Amino acid sequence: MVKAVTARAPLPRLSDAIAQLRNLLGDRISTSTAVCAQHSTGVFLSANDPPDAVAFAQSTAEVVEIVKICAAHAIPIIPFGTGTSVEGHIAAPMGGLSLDVSRMDRVLQVNTEDLDVVVEPGVTRKALNSHIRDTGLFFPIDPGADASLGGMAATRASGTNAVRYGTMRENVLALQVVTADGGVIRTGGRARKSSAGYDLTRVFVGSEGTLGIITEVTLRLYGIPEKTAAAVCSFKTIEGAVDTVISTIQAGVPIARIELLDDCQIDILNKQAKFDFPVLDTLFMEFHGTAAGVQEQAEMVQALASDNGGGNFTWTTQAEERTKLWQARHDATWVDKQAYPGWDVFATDVCVPISRLAGVVTSSKRDAADSGLIAPIVGHVGDGNFHMLVMVKPDDPAYLARVHAFNDRLIGRALAAGGTCTGEHGIGLGKIKHLYAEHGDSVHVMQAIKRALDPQNIMNPGKIFAPAGK
Repeated sequence: MVKAVTARAPLPRLSDAIAQLRNLLGDRISTSTAVCAQHSTGVFLSANDPPDAVAFAQSTAEVVEIVKICAAHAIPIIPFGTGTSVEGHIAAPMGGLSLDVSRMDRVLQVNTEDLDVVVEPGVTRKALNSHIRDTGLFFPIDPGADASLGGMAATRASGTNAVRYGTMRENVLALQVVTADGGVIRTGGRARKSSAGYDLTRVFVGSEGTLGIITEVTLRLYGIPEKTAAAVCSFKTIEGAVDTVISTIQAGVPIARIELLDDCQIDILNKQAKFDFPVLDTLFMEFHGTAAGVQEQAEMVQALASDNGGGNFTWTTQAEERTKLWQARHDATWVDKQAYPGWDVFATDVCVPISRLAGVVTSSKRDAADSGLIAPIVGHVGDGNFHMLVMVKPDDPAYLARVHAFNDRLIGRALAAGGTCTGEHGIGLGKIKHLYAEHGDSVHVMQAIKRALDPQNIMNPGKIFAPAGK
């Protein structure tokens, strides 16, 4: 979704900064209109505020020098990995420099015995898993897009495997960060626990580039399961599907993925991706373990689903079938856009306690229908996170206003249920007002941390918090 370009004052010392950066980087700094536009366009919410220049760093030492130059000239810095963020994180509403770390893409250290790895921020999750495949290990966090691991840490990403393996919050052991004055700090270490001082790793994980530039990430790894099975089960009601999720979690089944697709999303998948699922609310599931363990998990969940009105339960261990199923889940947004050519998608991202999930989903589906909106649902329901992929008519301000009003009501419903305005997308530009509604006076503490670490407000300014005086 595109927002109008923000009117902004020119940066008075920009030309001097670019001249110094050109001396440092040569042709790895660009002021091309096309390159700048590319570095302001994310997924879904495209704020259309391009930076004034883009710098391509290749090392921590270069990031240090870039930050020092920008700090000396009060130039905003917007970190950029692969550009897959969804809340306007990479836009430059105040102008400045997009710092592209995608060329910092080395896997620096694989510690197989300790189940951890050290990577540069531009390494993508697929590239990491390809690199370590022969070790028998894998990195499980899967947000769908082939995002950079630095960006995933910065936005506290998660995805379909979070119900078993957690989010980036649980899987980042340590960081190397270049601070707003050009200093370099390390947070955390490779030990699995520590009581030494403040947990600065958790401060930077989810900070969305507003506190510093991540230049190294140390991550947990896991053994590749001996066996993996995928399952599909249809339900006559959302309540039946969600009750199955709750029963599965309460029974202690170590399920790896459990995703909800509502009847509307299933209908679109059938028509656009040539599936033949019953047009009902449906769970996609995945089980990891030994061959006997996977079978036991699948049979247990099948019994729980049957108790809650689930039918057409099918499961497979065939890699090709599993890949096809999960690719369909990850491609839901693009399939929806194919079904409505010329339309865009507004992706919501609330998360609630799973005991409240059925009520919030049902109320939200009713609200969308009453508002005349097309809003298929996909969700990581094992942890209470779901997305309504609201279809948006282009160039229709009245329709867009209805979408935003609907999203406000959805978030209000989630907050009233003890949930959050964003389970995994982050705040960025898109959810600033909702952060205040969710956290109240705690936001002042966050702002105090921001001022202490970035007194000039050059690190991704305008994101997470409202501008001063608003």
